[in-house]
Amino acid sequence: MADYKSIHFTIDFEVSGKVLDVVNDYLAQQPEPRPFVEPNSAGYVFYFHTLDIRLLQRNIEALTAQDLFSSNDSGTSSKTGQILKTIYEEVSKIGSYGVKSGKRQYVDFNIERKVQNRKGKEKNRSQYYYAQDNDFSETSNPLPSEMTNRIVCGDSLEVLKTLPDNSIDLIFTSPPYNFGLEYDSQDDAHKWELYFNKLFAIFDECIRVLKFGGRIAVNIQPLFSDYIPSHHMISNFFISRRMIWKGEILWEKNNYNCKYTAWGSWKSPSNPYLKYTWEFIEIFAKGTLKKVGDAQNADITPEEFKEWVVAKWSIAPERKMKEFGHPAMFPEKLAERVIKLFSFVGDVVLDPFNGVGTTTAVAQKLGRRFVGIDISQEYCDIAQKRLKSTLF
Repeated sequence: MADYKSIHFTIDFEVSGKVLDVVNDYLAQQPEPRPFVEPNSAGYVFYFHTLDIRLLQRNIEALTAQDLFSSNDSGTSSKTGQILKTIYEEVSKIGSYGVKSGKRQYVDFNIERKVQNRKGKEKNRSQYYYAQDNDFSETSNPLPSEMTNRIVCGDSLEVLKTLPDNSIDLIFTSPPYNFGLEYDSQDDAHKWELYFNKLFAIFDECIRVLKFGGRIAVNIQPLFSDYIPSHHMISNFFISRRMIWKGEILWEKNNYNCKYTAWGSWKSPSNPYLKYTWEFIEIFAKGTLKKVGDAQNADITPEEFKEWVVAKWSIAPERKMKEFGHPAMFPEKLAERVIKLFSFVGDVVLDPFNGVGTTTAVAQKLGRRFVGIDISQEYCDIAQKRLKSTLF
């Protein structure tokens, strides 16, 4: 095993040959030379050379979800997931490796190890420590012409898989809420774990297609009716993926007659009900806070810049939701600020939950290229019509 690094580990349950075969089937998805697990007298040995850590994380999350919602699995998914999680935890303790094509290389990496700007990198270790040692490639790829300036109707997770790595400059989106608002082809009765597992799988793809230095801005409101701090959960997810937290914007809607008006425990500390008149926009950057671009392609005015970098934006809610037939739209002014503040003219803007096309319509109006994805054909048709209305 001269070409492999090895880790010895133990498991506190019996592992059948079937489970071990399933574990090695998942490991066979990894880049060559393929990693694998073998039993020995003291437990098990994991042999590995190059690992796609993000793929390993996605495998673990998929197995966890399968175990939660499957009643006929006989524990195979659970045991497989636990073994892969143990492998991930042990590998994560190793701080010395190389990065090649976005994958971690643990054997002979010093031979081709890049040492450029090492002092600068070491100097910046105190900044966003949680995002250091990421696997992000700095090489951008072009978005194919057939996917440029398109509204695509389909499941975001599947459509995103067709986009190249590092091909998107800015992602601005608002994930669909899961507390009773109607969306075509969606089952809003599924459990929260399944909702966040699907959402985070889509965000994993968003991170993959985002360029080095690209930004993702997520408009989200805490699901306070169910006491779910969704803005924190989403932020924690991106931090766990080595994304850099660039900031948080409060979108103050000044909507004091909001639809949730219950007081909770009236005039009592027992259980007062807190109401929100604002939503959050969580912003993360991939790999670096500085985005490469031509200053001549920055279209934000000095007055806009000075006003918008104050991270509390007072913008009225969208008033045309009935007209567009969508229950949860953000206004064009919100999309305009995000797009002009965080991207250059000519950049590619993606919205994986495009709805009736606010992001894509504003992106086109501001001279950006775009991709909008939504599962509802009705919404995609409306989004397409909005594009025609914004053409100069």
